[in-house]
Amino acid sequence: MGGPRGRLISNSDRIKAVKLINDARENGARLKPACRELGISSRTYQRWTKNGGIKKDQRPLIKRKPPKNRLTKSEREKIIKVANSKEYADLPPSKIVPKLADKGKYIASESTFYRILAEEKLNTHRSKSKEPVKRKIPTHIATAPNQVWTWDITWLNAFIKGNFFKLYLIVDMFSRLIVAHEVWETENAEYSKRLIRKATLSQGIAAKKNKPLVLHSDNGSPMKAATFMATLEKLGVQSLFSRPRVSNDNPYSESLFKTMKYRPVYPSKGFKNLTEAREWTSKFVHWYNHEHLHSGINFITPYQRHYGLDINIMKKRIETYKKAKAAHPERWSGKIRDWSLPEYVTLNPMDEDKVEKYLNQQSS
Repeated sequence: MGGPRGRLISNSDRIKAVKLINDARENGARLKPACRELGISSRTYQRWTKNGGIKKDQRPLIKRKPPKNRLTKSEREKIIKVANSKEYADLPPSKIVPKLADKGKYIASESTFYRILAEEKLNTHRSKSKEPVKRKIPTHIATAPNQVWTWDITWLNAFIKGNFFKLYLIVDMFSRLIVAHEVWETENAEYSKRLIRKATLSQGIAAKKNKPLVLHSDNGSPMKAATFMATLEKLGVQSLFSRPRVSNDNPYSESLFKTMKYRPVYPSKGFKNLTEAREWTSKFVHWYNHEHLHSGINFITPYQRHYGLDINIMKKRIETYKKAKAAHPERWSGKIRDWSLPEYVTLNPMDEDKVEKYLNQQSS
């Protein structure tokens, strides 16, 4: 150690420390207690006074080799260039890295991207939204597509202040795929019936008495209308409602609406008419299903997850990372990034033991 807690001490301070210890020893003090009072060890004192004089500390003068896992200047510049490119400029590193992996490219880890961008002051928050709040409410579970759907109605601003269009939307909880949507000027049970028929037809859903499709929603009047409930019964769909006075019991639909309304291209000033609202929503649904890398499903698109394309995509990402690790093993302190996919999805977080118990009950 160079001094107290390993700090490097100047040569003048060393001379003062040695003089104080020598004076203490001349007055009968022992070496170890005297050194301890100054926060150094007796071995440090002996090293300083070796050969009868004060030995100057050479450690600050030693040229140290750069760490083997340090990025080269060109690699660092490539990270900055890619992050600022037109294709990736509006994406965080958590989405840039998977997109590169899908192309068979690996530049650096996600954490390295974040670190480099932070050092360059380029890692700004790219959303108008606040950080999401984690929820802790036990509820339904899906282990495959078309087991649990959630749906809701949100209002879209019209160009005329005080007017709104109504977006009806159903999302698959397991894959996050938007399976059906409609935009109307009012909330009506007839539109709800049309929406669920459209969704079941597009997914080829047949009535199952032993394990019916679950449709979760809040307690709005279009969701609980008698005609709509009768339609669900005919289709063999089981209705499931949010608990009274629980505002966050439908998180997947709420999260999707939030994603939509915080998109940079969302027309915050409002839609001019119903046709414009429908056209914009259709474009958003296509982007969300086919282009959006969803963080909840390890950065693949809902379409890829829903139709089983995710397995080969993850295999390719794993191969890309293994090749990158083989090329520069010194840059990897452990295993490659975890590209596994969740085996189940819960409507709200549940403890693993409760999930296991629930799944066992469902299979029996």
